[in-house]
Amino acid sequence: MKYAPLSALAAALLLSGCISMAPTYHRPAEPVDAAWPQGPAYPKEASPADATPAADIGWRDFFVDERLKRLIALALDNNRDLRVAALNIEKARAQYQIQRADLFPSINAQGAGTGQRTPGSLSTTGQALTTRQYSAGLGFSAYELDLFGRLTSLKNQALEQYFATEAARNSAQISLVAEVANAWLTLSADRERLRVAADTLKSQQSSYTLIQRRFELGSASALDLRQAQTSVDSARVDIAGFTAQVAQDENALALLVGMPVPQDLLPVESVERVAAVTDIPAGLPSTVLVRRPDVLQAEYQLKAANANIGAARAAFFPSITLTASGGTASNTLSGLFKAGSGAWSFAPQINLPIFSGGRNLANLDVAKTEEKIAVAQYEKAIQSAFREVADALAQRGTVNDQLDAQSSLVTATADAYRLSGARYDKGVDSYLNVLDSQRSLYSARQGLITVRLAQLANQVTLYKVLGGGLGETTKVAAKP
Repeated sequence: MKYAPLSALAAALLLSGCISMAPTYHRPAEPVDAAWPQGPAYPKEASPADATPAADIGWRDFFVDERLKRLIALALDNNRDLRVAALNIEKARAQYQIQRADLFPSINAQGAGTGQRTPGSLSTTGQALTTRQYSAGLGFSAYELDLFGRLTSLKNQALEQYFATEAARNSAQISLVAEVANAWLTLSADRERLRVAADTLKSQQSSYTLIQRRFELGSASALDLRQAQTSVDSARVDIAGFTAQVAQDENALALLVGMPVPQDLLPVESVERVAAVTDIPAGLPSTVLVRRPDVLQAEYQLKAANANIGAARAAFFPSITLTASGGTASNTLSGLFKAGSGAWSFAPQINLPIFSGGRNLANLDVAKTEEKIAVAQYEKAIQSAFREVADALAQRGTVNDQLDAQSSLVTATADAYRLSGARYDKGVDSYLNVLDSQRSLYSARQGLITVRLAQLANQVTLYKVLGGGLGETTKVAAKP
């Protein structure tokens, strides 16, 4: 008889988790077209069939500049948002382990001793009585048999939430890599804009000095002098603005990196090339989008909601809880472990829901509605991912044409500026034509910097939206 509690425990473990009330999970169909958009804005060349998918290209292999690589590595180590995402994984893992522990009985060792004196006036014998009782044993209390899978469903829900949290961390890492690269490129572009403005100021200051001398000699009008001064002052305004913008870019980069950025990691000249991979194959939407961490996160959340339905359904069925203990008991401490002192208790309890005022039905409705919400969120994640890739492809298909046109514009305006200056020196045209040509050249050079930045940023964005760098993110384990 002393093994009765152990027998009850073994039987309980065998009966637990016999049935799952959760619906069979089916991944929803992707609510997007089977192919990327086509048209004049999109690339017309096909990607090589043997090209490596973006998701399998690590960021160390994608980027070519060693300073940028070191900067990204610093950001991955120090960025606070990514650190919070990693801590959320630890939290979700612990929550899963808490929920999983409910599948097993909590066995505790117990020892107790009591003493009681009853006065003679209350004793049946008329004599004062002193009684003592000592006990020691092992046992568990209120252990629920998971007959209808309620605890298993809750455990599965916590597991899927853990997976979703880790996918969110992976998504944050990919976004951080792209944000650091784009912030670094923006700083490079703004520094180049500042250099162009400084060169323009130097050139216009020389022109202004020359015209001032001509004005003093009577060969230039006051209008020419004032027009030259407006060009100088405009350049000074731009220099002040770009100086502030460069400082703000450095501050933004420091926030992303999570620490002051070493000066030797900042771009010192115009960045002409950022990616080692010139052709990033887009593949088919269904194969590309489902690998993105944010889409995986939405699917894990959908699976969690699906498991929660099983827990809500199980609440309609009876539940059985067990309390059992086994050990020794004696009226003397010395006799606690002697032969014949064995003691045990076993107290099963069944709970059959009869009337709850509609609580269980309402909980089931809530679980089903949450599952429908999760489906909509998963579909929205797919649609958003499709749109991001399509936008990046549209820019990719046109940015090279923009760059060619802008480069040609810079050449043409440079020639126009040179010719207008020569005509002014010969007295053929007014200085207003020189000023207009100079402004056109300055605008064209600034526009060329903008288009070059857009081209480089598009490579980074396309790499990101196609799930690039997933191979270097934290892998989601089968079990935490």
